[in-house]
Amino acid sequence: MPGVIDANILLYAVNSEDPSHARAALFVREAAGSADRWYVSEGILYEFLRVATHPKVFARPLAWSDALAFVRVLIDAPSIAVLGAGEEHWHVLRRVLEPLTHPGGNLFFDVRTAVLMREHGVRAIYTADADFLQFADITVVNPLR
Repeated sequence: MPGVIDANILLYAVNSEDPSHARAALFVREAAGSADRWYVSEGILYEFLRVATHPKVFARPLAWSDALAFVRVLIDAPSIAVLGAGEEHWHVLRRVLEPLTHPGGNLFFDVRTAVLMREHGVRAIYTADADFLQFADITVVNPLR
């Protein structure tokens, strides 16, 4: 079942020092070469760029050019599409927020992804982020397990 690939999976895939690297890298390679349609969003790609190049996150962060090259491989893959906000985005946002208990702060990164998924009819997200379990209409799959 194809779906959205979250930033954390991309980060594991690019970080060869992480114990989950091999599994994440294989997953991303298979998705990029798949006949199925997979997705990322602009927010996910920028989050990847932010974290992958951050010296307080990685002992050896990527140079911006290497991080951007990784992103280019993804978005140039025929099987991967970049989700963007449509005309109904802000109406869908309200519908996604209403059932949540106390949405705020950093959760809005995930809220944006959930709204884009609903807008585009994408039901699954591949992530190691348990925060997505808050969204009842999303199937959360951890490809690292």
